[in-house]
Amino acid sequence: MQRGASGRFVESTTAGELVRSFVPLPLPPEPAIEIDAERQRLLERAMLACGRLDAVTTLLPDPDLFLYSYVRREAVLSSQIEGTQSSLSDLLLFELDEVPGVPFDDVVEVSGYVKALEHGLRSMEEGLPLCNRLIREMHALLLSRGRGSDRNPGEFRTSRNWIMGTRPGKAHFVPPPPDLVQDCMSDLERFINTPSEAGVLIKAALAHVQFESIHPFLDGNGRIGRLLIPMILRSEGVLHQPLLYLSLYFKQHRGEYYRLLDAVRSTGDWEAWLDFFLEGVEQTAAGAVNTANRLLALFMKDAERIRGLGRSAGSALRVFEALRHRPVAGIDHLARHAGVSFPTASRMIESLERLGIVTESTGRRRNRVYSYKAFIAILSEERMAE
Repeated sequence: MQRGASGRFVESTTAGELVRSFVPLPLPPEPAIEIDAERQRLLERAMLACGRLDAVTTLLPDPDLFLYSYVRREAVLSSQIEGTQSSLSDLLLFELDEVPGVPFDDVVEVSGYVKALEHGLRSMEEGLPLCNRLIREMHALLLSRGRGSDRNPGEFRTSRNWIMGTRPGKAHFVPPPPDLVQDCMSDLERFINTPSEAGVLIKAALAHVQFESIHPFLDGNGRIGRLLIPMILRSEGVLHQPLLYLSLYFKQHRGEYYRLLDAVRSTGDWEAWLDFFLEGVEQTAAGAVNTANRLLALFMKDAERIRGLGRSAGSALRVFEALRHRPVAGIDHLARHAGVSFPTASRMIESLERLGIVTESTGRRRNRVYSYKAFIAILSEERMAE
């Protein structure tokens, strides 16, 4: 449905050039989102896929293990959209205070994303609603180190920004002027925390576009905007664990993603965006279920191989359990978390290495780091469910 522009333009002059800043209208859209029969089917399929994902994660023997790994996978993918080159292995090495094989700033950015998401989830579990205060706190952690740390982390912008172009007068898109950012974000905060008859998935879809149109920070808007989606689904109880991340879907359909955001702003066509979003939710949730099942199958297969070690199988399985929780780790960490001595952990790792379950990552004689390569390979795949 084309409603006309979903906001108004504020005109000003900068360096002698006309600048038209887009100020989105408060949500929800008027008239309301049209839910025809086909869109209702899309919505039902997306909700069913979320239900399957939630059921699988609640049945996992250790949901926190999957969450730990999946959050880091999302951090890598979301940061890659912004141009970083870090891999999942780089991030896991960095978290061990090892030196990754990529520029330091890249992996620092990814690490900041993990900290921001974990802080947001912890704060919500402690009772803080998904509010502007929490969004600013997450942003402060996202940009606490590396590139962007000089771009007012944790503060709504007090100067103009723009998207694509060397200056605002020639930009593809200019979000609201700084004096209107707080009002726009207050409207969005109110929408997020008001019960919606349209449903949670529609709320998340609308909120993401609105946040990107406001662009309230000088940097990091894309990453925080993508984080809002699982945060909303978690806060509304659709998912017990925040495991639905659309970064891969947006990355693989980047052109369509930006085209539809522009269409919402220029013509008010929220429905086309919503269809795209719901298809992404269905595919992403199905992909996460597939990943969880493949990891479970991998763990069972490798555990069975380890049981064939005979008398040492008990200690080897304890080291293997520690490695499942931290798939890139040194002997010290594995010994401590497996409850065995350093010499025992070393021998067990040698056994796992002979089985082809782990590989040494550094090539050093001392302070070696081992990787559960098949686990990392599954998480590093960039494919959606069919």
